[in-house]
Amino acid sequence: MDRALFLAMSGAKQDMQGMRVHANNLANVSTTGFRADLQQARSMQAFGEGVPSRVFAMAERTGNDFAQGSMINTGRDLDVAVQGDGWLTVQDAGGQEGYTRAGHLNVDQMGMLQNSNGQLVLGRNDSPIFIPLPINKIEISQDGTVSVIPKGAPSDVMVTVDRIKLVKPENRSLFKDTDGLFKMIGNREPLDADASVSLAKGMLEGSNVNAVAEMTNMIDLQRHFEMQVKLMKTAEEMDKSSSSLMRIS
Repeated sequence: MDRALFLAMSGAKQDMQGMRVHANNLANVSTTGFRADLQQARSMQAFGEGVPSRVFAMAERTGNDFAQGSMINTGRDLDVAVQGDGWLTVQDAGGQEGYTRAGHLNVDQMGMLQNSNGQLVLGRNDSPIFIPLPINKIEISQDGTVSVIPKGAPSDVMVTVDRIKLVKPENRSLFKDTDGLFKMIGNREPLDADASVSLAKGMLEGSNVNAVAEMTNMIDLQRHFEMQVKLMKTAEEMDKSSSSLMRIS
């Protein structure tokens, strides 16, 4: 009975982990530039005494869905969306390079260009982009060039400040870190900028989460979890019955 109980318990645990992945996707259905996490289960052999014929399920996050989300027209000067493949480069809390598709940018009181999470946007020479305040207007071109009209200057005088670092690594070489940024697997060296990546001005990319599919997966995992709990209860009842028989004998 202990073996049946263990297998049911491990299955219920993996169902809970799978539901956690899909619940997180649902929670980010409206998050700008969010990439949905993928999840699947595979069979693992249970080693121990006797013939190694028993297996149990193990859920794992296989990666992310890199399909492009829907484009949202905002008309805001500091909103940009990556067209096709490619990423914006920002600086994480540890000073390392990270990549994101969230292009809702703003300028803080110190003149630093950052995203909605407060992460600094990187430009040429892998350094944060500084905007010389005060300014009358800021503009980001399709190639990532950041230009401003200084306060008091004529409206036709645009001064180039920097250029947002746009990169285009292979998706299979990326992983999503705990801060939500994508990083290179096993590599901490900064990537080179890719001139083929372009931006759409006044646009934001929405989440690529399919809410209906995520809800369906959640319901399926919930039912499977309930089945595992019933199996654990059955194993407990069988164990009690076996103990009663032994006492009678």
